[in-house]
Order: sequence, then structure tokens, then C-alpha cells
Amino acid sequence: MRRRFKQQPQNYNRFTEEGIIANVRNRRPSTIKNMSLIDRIQEGYAKIICRMSGEGRLRIYRKIMSLLRNRFSLMDSLDRVFDIISNNGKNPGEPLAMAIAAWSRSLRNGDPFSVAIKGWAPNREALMLSTGDVSNLDEALENLIKVTEGSSKMIGPLVNALLYPAFLSVMTILIIYGIGAYLVPPMAEAAPGIRWTGVARDLIVFSTFVQEHWIFIFSLPPLIFFLIWFTLPRWKGKTRAWFDRMPPWSLYRIFVGVSWLLSFSALVKAGTPVSKALRALRADANPYLLERIDRSLIYINNGDNIGDALLKTGYGFPDAEIIGDLRIYAELDNFQDALNKMANEWLEASVKQIEQKAAILNTLAILSVVAVVGWAVIGTFDMQDQIAKAIS
Repeated sequence: MRRRFKQQPQNYNRFTEEGIIANVRNRRPSTIKNMSLIDRIQEGYAKIICRMSGEGRLRIYRKIMSLLRNRFSLMDSLDRVFDIISNNGKNPGEPLAMAIAAWSRSLRNGDPFSVAIKGWAPNREALMLSTGDVSNLDEALENLIKVTEGSSKMIGPLVNALLYPAFLSVMTILIIYGIGAYLVPPMAEAAPGIRWTGVARDLIVFSTFVQEHWIFIFSLPPLIFFLIWFTLPRWKGKTRAWFDRMPPWSLYRIFVGVSWLLSFSALVKAGTPVSKALRALRADANPYLLERIDRSLIYINNGDNIGDALLKTGYGFPDAEIIGDLRIYAELDNFQDALNKMANEWLEASVKQIEQKAAILNTLAILSVVAVVGWAVIGTFDMQDQIAKAIS
């Protein structure tokens, strides 16, 4: 593709009417109004990649924020960022470059930036940026970056807290099956007339159970993991609030709580009233979070502050200590600053808390593997002793 940028004057802007016509002539897919099926597929693929590329979006947001703070207009900022992402127009089909071009088209049609990025970014990012369209977009971008980076800090420890114990649990099941199917039967057949006692008898009974119900044994771990995964964002009610005290549900409560508090803090800092901020966060909430927000709104509409409202819900969300702090800070004049500081401090503390709980879960999983292996070894020695006594 020939580079049209070299043939244009320095003040040329591809988002002007002349620029649009030039783009059509150059057959850039993202600027053709009547897109072909191939172009639509390409744009759909670009949206998927853009939504999955969190780091890529954050890089774009940082560049736009920096340009805005240096008094560039939003359209000019997107123009310049497009040059960087597309390598001066050499790669206009790059997913993030296509995203910027789509955002620019939407802005030309009169849409705010928060609407322009819909479909290309998660709904929460559009929500966070909606406050910047009526005040300062650069501050909204800064808050969005802070919230996104804060949530990302917790994903790694949370995944480790869940995956490693799951892996060790699967290993335990495999060890149990190997013992029951391959280790015990040959030893039992070596002395068919023995009446087994003690640990050896338990091992024989267990071996028989494994051979008869091996489908159940292998299907149990995936079923448990699926139920846990399914219930994390969906399970509601007072019973769930009780389970939120123990892993893995307690880890999920911390993760959702921190993400919610960071988003809530950013909206309040941008000048959004508490009740309006809570209603805005409903748009991207799963059933678990939605229940807690709606319950809090009932008390807030009755005149309670955010801390008292969260306390009266009885869910203990996001955290008992945070609720206590909110009850105090909500009555202060500098609530916005105090809330922002508290959210960031709790983020750092929560990352450490998740890592500590992950270490406990990992230790328990390792001990379970050691216990199973140790029990099998003791049972094997007991069987050998009883076989030796029967032969002698």
C-alpha cells in the first residue's frame, strides 16, 4: 500500500472531509461506510483482540491523556496516536489502529468518547470515561488507568490461589486411582485367603471402591471446580454472605470488593454523587455485586450514608473494616480524597492478603497429597507384614 502521508502537507488531518475521501481512495477498511463482509469480519476480529488487549488499551489511554494535558484536542490526539500504533499508516489493519479509527468516526458523528469505545473496550471502561465527557477526560482516563491497573494487580495472586490447589487436588485423585487400581490388587491377589485387618483392610476396601466407581472419582474434581466457578459471580443471599468468609469465595469477595471500591472512588472523585455512582456501577455488575449495590441503594435512598448502608445490608461487603472506615469518612468534608486514599491502601493490603491465603491453600493442598501418599505407604507395609505372617 502506498503511503499517502508523504504526499500531504504537515497540517493535513486524516479526519477532515478531505482526509476521509483520501482514506476511501486508499481502501482503508475501517473508513469505508458500506463495509463488505470481509471488512466486517476484520473489524469484528479487531474488536475481540482490542477487548482482550488490556495493556494495549492502557497504552493508548496513557498517550491520549498525555496529549490532552498538553492542550491537544481529542481528535488531534487520536490522529497522532493512530500514527504511532499503525506505524505511520503502514499497518492500518492492526486491531488497535482499527479501534482508534473507529473511535474517531464515532466522535465525528457526535458521540462522546465513552460511547465511541463501546464494543472495543469493556463496559466498565466506558462507564469510567463517561464522567470525563462532561468534565475532564484526562482525569477520567487517569482514574480508569488506576482502576484497571489496580484490578490487574490482584488477578495474578487470585489465579495462583485457585489454580495451584486445583492442580494438586487433581494430582491427589490420580495418586488415589493409581493406588487403588494398580498397587493394591496385585498384593491382595498374592494372598487370597488372608483376612485383612487395620490399615491394610482399609486399603483393600478403598481399592475395591476405586475400581467400581472410577467414573465418579474422576468426575468429582471437575464438577466441584465448575460449581465453584459458576457460583462465584452468581450465588446470592445470606447463605452466600456466610460462605464469603472462607476461600475461595472470600478471595472473590476481596477481588470484587477492591475493584468496586476503586471504581466507586474514581466516580465520586470525578464529582458523581454517591447514589448516582452506585447506579452507574450497576450497569457492569454481575448478580453477586448487583445484589449488594441494590440493597445498599435502598438504605441510601432512605438517607443513610454509604458506610451505614453497607453495614445494614448484612453482607459484610466489601469488608468489615472498610465498612467501618466508610461510616466515618462519609461524614467528613474531604470524603472524596479520603475515599480515594482508602481504596488505594486497601488495594495494596488486599494483594498481600490474597497471597497469604493462597499460601495457606497451597500448603493444605500439599499436605493432602502427602497424607494420601503416606497412608498408602503405611497400608502397603501393613499388607506386606500380614502376607509375611500368613505365609510363615
